Formats: sequence, C-alpha cells, structure tokens
Amino acid sequence: MTKDYDPGSEGASMDFDGRMSYGDYLRLDAILGTQKPLSDAHDEMLFIVQHQTSELWMRLAIHELTAARRAIRDDATQPAMKMLARVSRILEQLNSAWDVLRTMTPSEYTRFRDALGQSSGFQSWQYRLIEFLLGNRNPAMLRPHEHRPDIVARLQAELAEPSLYDEALRLLARRGIPVPNEVLSRDVSTTHDANAAVMAAWRTIYDAPERYWELYEIGEKLVDLEDYFRRWRFNHVTTVERIIGFKRGTGGTAGISYLKRMLEVELFPELWHVRTEL
Repeated sequence: MTKDYDPGSEGASMDFDGRMSYGDYLRLDAILGTQKPLSDAHDEMLFIVQHQTSELWMRLAIHELTAARRAIRDDATQPAMKMLARVSRILEQLNSAWDVLRTMTPSEYTRFRDALGQSSGFQSWQYRLIEFLLGNRNPAMLRPHEHRPDIVARLQAELAEPSLYDEALRLLARRGIPVPNEVLSRDVSTTHDANAAVMAAWRTIYDAPERYWELYEIGEKLVDLEDYFRRWRFNHVTTVERIIGFKRGTGGTAGISYLKRMLEVELFPELWHVRTEL
C-alpha cells in the first residue's frame, strides 16, 4: 500500500455528513468525555480507564450470564454453553486489565489517592450483581448502595431469582438426576450451601460423562467460569497488595485481609469437591 492510497477509490465511504459514522454508532464522544481526573497526577488517567473499561466488560458479563440462566431454565443448553464460554473469555479480559494497572507504582498511586475520597471498587454494583447471579448472595452487601434506590431495587430483584447454579441444579432434576427437594425449593435469596446429595448428583454425571454429556458439559462450563472468576479475585488481591500493601481500602474495608477472605468463597462447591471423589 502506497502512502497516497485512497480507500475511497475502491468504494469506501469517506463522507459522513448526515450519515452515521463509527463514532456516532459507538457514541464515542460521550464515552471518551467521561475520563476526568481530579488531580494533576499522570497515572490517574490509567486508574480511571482501567476501572471504566472493567465496568463495561462487567456489563457484558451480566448480559451474557442473565441470558445463559434463562437459556438453562428453558432447556436451551447449547446456547447457554456458548454464553458461559463467552463469560469466561470476558473474565480473561478483566484479568489482563490487572496487568496494566500493576504498572503503576505505590508512589504514583499515592499522588492521587486522596482525590478518590471514599470511592472504592468495593462499591461496584455491577460486580455485586455478578456475584448475586453466580450465587454468592449476601444481603448485607446491599447497604453500600442504599443512597441509590434504583440500584438497590435491581439487586433485590436479582436476589428474588434463582441463581445460575440454582437453575443448573434444576436442570439436573429435569433430566432425571436426583436432587433433593430441600435444594430445589430453598430460599434463593441466600447462598447455596454445599450439599452431599448434590455432590452425589454430580458424581453420577462425572462417573458416566458419555451418558450425561449435556450435563457434563454444563458442569465443566461452570467450573471454567469459576476458575476465571477466582483468578480475577486473586489478581485483584495481588495488585492491591503490590500498590498499597496492607493499608485500609479507600472505601473503609480492611483492604488485603478483606480481599483474601473473598478468595475462600466457593460458587459451585460440589463441582469442585466431586473431583476428590472420582
């Protein structure tokens, strides 16, 4: 391609007066106008962009997880598996974002940390919605959003719905795998506790994957999803420790000790425990 090449000579649209352009479709003026640092620190732009793009990826993850849950409820397992695979790739992107943020040193972060006030990723309602969708349901986590009734209403609506894992277990029951009624009819606003009978159900599937291939695939897609989600949490811990050490978080949390506690959460416990039994 020569330096004087004109794409218009081969039919490319070059005049967008009165027509929708790339920037118009994506509303780039609005998106690119939202990075407004509150200090003169060079690295605050990195901090803002990293968190804004993470929220965009989370928005897509919520879109896919909600659709996957609906598909499983409707016995459309093939589309559900495609969506769950996509969410794992989204989490891979979120994991890569920590690599960029880790290029910021403690000294660089200190130059604008005070400008953050009490704001913290701990307050991300989209992250909370993802956790609720996946089954980690702690109603106490509604409190950071009480100043926004619209957000609280959306989170409460999610708590009233069966989680993704609840729907997967209901699918097992519809396919003839014994799942106790106490699990199928439980209070879905709470977190599912590991259950021996549920592990026995997954054991049946994992002992004969050829017979239960559909359910076996669903199980493995859920494990993939939690695997990437755990990496996301771990990378968060590592990044925070690297940048602020053991200081308290800007939102008042205990910082590293709080984040490390989150690493102990199991979203789909029986799918992990069953591996010991095989």
